[in-house]
Amino acid sequence: MRTLDVDVAILGTGTAGLSAYRAAVAQGKRALLIERGHYGTTCARVGCMPSKLLIAAAEAAHMLERAAAFGVHAGDKRIDGKAVMARVQAERDRFVGFVIDSVDAIADSDKLQGHARFTGPRTLQVDDHTLVNASRFVIATGSTPTRLPVLEAGGGAIISSDDIFELPDLPASMAVIGTGVIGLELGQAMARLGVRVSFFARGGSIAQISDPQVLHNATRVFGAQLDIRFQQRIVKVEPAAGGGVVLHTEDASGAAHADQFEIVLAAAGRTPNVGDIGIEHTGLDLDRNGIPLFDRCTMQCGGSHIFIAGDADDERPLLAEAADQGRIAGDNAGRFPDVRPGLRRTALAVAFTEPQIATVGESYRALCAAGKPKFALGMVSFENQGRSRVMLQNHGLLRVYGEYGTGRFLGAEMVGPRAEHIGHLLAWACQARMTVEQMLEMPFYHPVVEEGLRTALRHLHEELVRDASDIAVAGDAPGV
Repeated sequence: MRTLDVDVAILGTGTAGLSAYRAAVAQGKRALLIERGHYGTTCARVGCMPSKLLIAAAEAAHMLERAAAFGVHAGDKRIDGKAVMARVQAERDRFVGFVIDSVDAIADSDKLQGHARFTGPRTLQVDDHTLVNASRFVIATGSTPTRLPVLEAGGGAIISSDDIFELPDLPASMAVIGTGVIGLELGQAMARLGVRVSFFARGGSIAQISDPQVLHNATRVFGAQLDIRFQQRIVKVEPAAGGGVVLHTEDASGAAHADQFEIVLAAAGRTPNVGDIGIEHTGLDLDRNGIPLFDRCTMQCGGSHIFIAGDADDERPLLAEAADQGRIAGDNAGRFPDVRPGLRRTALAVAFTEPQIATVGESYRALCAAGKPKFALGMVSFENQGRSRVMLQNHGLLRVYGEYGTGRFLGAEMVGPRAEHIGHLLAWACQARMTVEQMLEMPFYHPVVEEGLRTALRHLHEELVRDASDIAVAGDAPGV
């Protein structure tokens, strides 16, 4: 068994790991990338890019269905499932190829294949071929789809979001377990491509929405177009005669149901890959899920020489966040013990459903936490918003939040048209610490969906001004 001595050892070559490597090398340190699987990020291989390819196909099919409402009549719609999946896979492979090219450009002496496990605070063993001694480490091991034991009896009919893009053809029917971002995006896309889809949710949530009014609106909008069953308990799954599986569930009233599907997509979240890397040998303090406690501004685990980044830390499992966290972790690993806070941007998350879902800045749930001061709310419905009606996309609700006293914009939650673009505008305003009044001084063109945002901000500004005198006298009020 050979031994390698390096300055920084990085576990994982996803977005976070590659960002950490570049940052550590920029500090003039000898860095080693260790990968136990295939090169290629989660986003490119099984995440954001292939899912958007599937969604794009679904949008094309949906446009044909909606054309008649505009007075445009197309011919008979025919969906070639094999061609749909062939394009998804071909373009996916192209995106993955770009990542692999960037990894190939890294010197072979800085890369190592194998499963790395800590054997001590400063040592790793990689498979049975290499011992690595390092003075600093970055854990960037990513995540994998959460496995549900109750589904194990379904065998090959149970798939995850890592498997769905390998299907040679569209299935005839599919159950989706979970109504988070992954399940909702993929399930809606499949439904629009002609697949019979049913969603099963343990609770009543949709994507990352925490605002009760936005959630209520989203539940109504998505429930009108999709078969979504909330408050469901999965009892068991068993093979069906003739193929597929029978999914046995129980609803909130205790009534039992049995439905047959060709495949079941388990989309109940992702689990950080920290359970099999010998984390117990590092001496780090762990949370109840086995994830090291870390400082989100420095990515440092406690006061140690170990840093963590990306999906492995389970904070914000998004590509942009993984890149930022990896860069901060790599910088600090390279200059350790001179650890410095890095730039953590305003939170921004988007679900590419139709209508889209976006959350920005502080969520409604966070603002309502114990000890938080009272905050103001503004809102707008898109049902009668001009441009939205023009496009026949007049569904959804936007709620925006502001701080009494300062008038500063705090965050927003939204379901509606063009949410990916409105979300960016709001994230920039939030990070710039703009006041609601300053935001209203910005230009708004006509006719655009963003005019709905202006309506919500005007409503918010009215609330802030109306209660300003009370806040000045009474100080912070209890949380909303």
